[in-house]
Amino acid sequence: MASGVGVNDVCLQEYQLLKLKKTYKYIVFNLNKDNTEIVVEKTSTSQDYDDFIADLPETECRWAVYDFEFEKEGAGKRNKLTFVSWAPETARIKQKMLFASSKDALRKALVGIAVEIQATEYSEVAYESVLDKASR
Repeated sequence: MASGVGVNDVCLQEYQLLKLKKTYKYIVFNLNKDNTEIVVEKTSTSQDYDDFIADLPETECRWAVYDFEFEKEGAGKRNKLTFVSWAPETARIKQKMLFASSKDALRKALVGIAVEIQATEYSEVAYESVLDKASR
């Protein structure tokens, strides 16, 4: 079910910079204050995975794309664009529903995502957990 929420053009421009030019390590997306459009909340060049985790609020939903880099045994360094749908248990029900119904609009616009993660608690976006999914 689609919510009718649009994706701001800046989301796609920033995503292309992350994907093609490696300008950022990750992007955090949110809804605008009217809940009518998906917007870029933050871009970051930080290589510290903990900084990324810290940018996922404890009580609010977000989406994020993280350029996940890891060593694959016998194959060297790999990168996988990872889409995170963050909906913590403590978020308001209405917000969770709106984010869930709006996710597809953003997800379809972001071409080239390799790994998708639905997370409701920090353990599900922990480095080891993402590494497990990315290295499959």
